[in-house]
Amino acid sequence: MIITTTPSIEGHKIEQYLGVVFGEVVAGVDFIRDFAAGLSNFFGGRSGAYEEELIRARESAIREMEDRARMLGANAVVGVDIDYEVLGSNNGMLMVTASGTAVRYV
Repeated sequence: MIITTTPSIEGHKIEQYLGVVFGEVVAGVDFIRDFAAGLSNFFGGRSGAYEEELIRARESAIREMEDRARMLGANAVVGVDIDYEVLGSNNGMLMVTASGTAVRYV
């Protein structure tokens, strides 16, 4: 399945728009990762633990969006947008949302 941020698929014609599809993932960030990220921030450098969590959450949200598009009979998702939010009273949760338009192209 083609997944793209563009509104069209180069060299192909979109024959049917099937609707907006979403994939949402809410992930908790545990104490060990918070501690490791704090040390990384204190001593400088990048926080590998947070980066890995972001990558996993984003890939899961895209996969969920793709699955929902496939259930509608789509063979592509166009206009994909990915949003990140922190949730919870102590900002201990990460929400990643992937959205786009499910289409059939020829």
